[in-house]
Amino acid sequence: MAATETSWRIRGDYFENCNCDVVCPCLFSTSAPMTSAPTQGACEVPFAFHIEEGAFGDTSLDGLNAVVVLRTPGPMGEGNASVALYVDERGDDAQREALTAIFSGAAGGPMGLLSPLVSEVVGVRSAPITFAKDGTRRTAEIPGVVSLAVQAVPSIAPDDAIWAANAHPFAPAGVALAVGEEGSTYSDYGMSWDNSGKNGHYAPIDWSN
Repeated sequence: MAATETSWRIRGDYFENCNCDVVCPCLFSTSAPMTSAPTQGACEVPFAFHIEEGAFGDTSLDGLNAVVVLRTPGPMGEGNASVALYVDERGDDAQREALTAIFSGAAGGPMGLLSPLVSEVVGVRSAPITFAKDGTRRTAEIPGVVSLAVQAVPSIAPDDAIWAANAHPFAPAGVALAVGEEGSTYSDYGMSWDNSGKNGHYAPIDWSN
């Protein structure tokens, strides 16, 4: 059965740390979503995902992680994106194939909506991925490849973030506004950047096809 025909659902958490100044102009594009120019010219962003519970057909995905790294030479909405995908090495063959189908967009869902923007998949591989959340802080790591940490920007509620609703395709109900901590870096497949002090978001996700 083709990936797009397999029923799946995942629930968990995601966060990102792009290279734009806080707050990313994508959230405030005036003509159409994701059409504003990135503050640094190009868009360079890793997305980290943790699946609390989920299944791809009969394959359980509970507890697994994934990281998607994306770079566009201009506004994200204009496409021409280069993408690298990392799936949790703890998964068996079926689980890693399912993660690849979901986070590459081949299985539809939110990532499938972004697929037309991708011009090159530079690599797909399994890796040891850690993901953690603590209050308004999120962290993820692939040793030697990516080290990510974001913290919510201050709000009038000390224990909560500022949330933007209807602003992001990954979590229409709302994404938290956050900022990358010192040492938020990525280097692989000829792409390398340091997004310390740059824009971040996090949110719970509930995806299906």
